[in-house]
Amino acid sequence: MSTTSHPRPPRSPHHASRYNTRGGHLTRTAISATAHCLTGCAIGEIAGLAIGTALGWGTFATMSLAIALAFLFGYGLTSLPLLRAGFSIAAVIPLALASDTFSILTMELADNGFILLVPGAVDAGLNDLLFWESLAAALAVVRWVSPFRRASSSA
Repeated sequence: MSTTSHPRPPRSPHHASRYNTRGGHLTRTAISATAHCLTGCAIGEIAGLAIGTALGWGTFATMSLAIALAFLFGYGLTSLPLLRAGFSIAAVIPLALASDTFSILTMELADNGFILLVPGAVDAGLNDLLFWESLAAALAVVRWVSPFRRASSSA
């Protein structure tokens, strides 16, 4: 019986294992992407609420803009660590959509739901402390219930 080893065929450049998935690297990349996603959501949410409020839009239009910007910034920022880790843009887009849609949706439901529950928050202007307090409190609640909290505490 021969014990000669056979050379392994070269890996395809599209093979998934070309990315560093050993040890804690993949976990750190995932946590980084999630943190970037939540940061992007917060940026989009704050920007959308501030723009809609400054323009005097109604609650529905303002929250719609905030949600749209939260998704845009959330997906955008979650892509950064994945691109830095060597993933192609063609690989990043479906990963970001699949992994972060539920997180962004959860964040937006909790955030906007909290703001709607605070009396007077939706009618507060940018110069009102209530606008900023309710937004800060909503983001704190979202951070507490977010999937990132569970992922980062188990890593």
